[in-house]
Amino acid sequence: MKIINSDIVARNAEKSLSLAVDLFPSEQWIQREPNIWIGKSRMGSSSRERAKLAWEIEQIRVFIRPESAVYFLPEPENKTSVGTLSADTVIDGEIVEIKAVTGTRSTLGTEFRKGFKQGAYLCKKLPQLKAHSVFIRLFSDLSVGSVKAKIAGELKNRTDEGRFICYFETSGNLFSWTYKELKEIIGKPSEH
Repeated sequence: MKIINSDIVARNAEKSLSLAVDLFPSEQWIQREPNIWIGKSRMGSSSRERAKLAWEIEQIRVFIRPESAVYFLPEPENKTSVGTLSADTVIDGEIVEIKAVTGTRSTLGTEFRKGFKQGAYLCKKLPQLKAHSVFIRLFSDLSVGSVKAKIAGELKNRTDEGRFICYFETSGNLFSWTYKELKEIIGKPSEH
């Protein structure tokens, strides 16, 4: 039986709530289950919106730890941001966009770019915030080296901080690399 450190739980919950409130000060947060909260405006009234939220909760289960605190963020209501999507969550005090990918390396790159932009959008709301991350649940049979090389290429000339987290569904392995670590492999021999 795994022992859960209540100090870590409290610290993660405090960091996550603080960031979620800073990003969406008028939002009401509803606890969905232990350590998972959802912005009330995100809960949606349509069955399609509820199904999407349930799907996103299932996607992150492979990534979060028992000590994690997750806040599912609402979509921005700013009239100037119509059509602009923002990241899905704050997890342990970090902005994280969630994506699921099936298909080619090209599809992986496209989805990563979208997720990266969604996190960057929220960072613009809080200038002191420097980091945002992308979590991809990968259903394609791509090698770890191929995925790292693709994401490193997508990060070229970007200065944002954060990390890329990838769950390889075919192997059941979870990896996490900082953007800095991935950019450092650009120009090195390939691991494909």
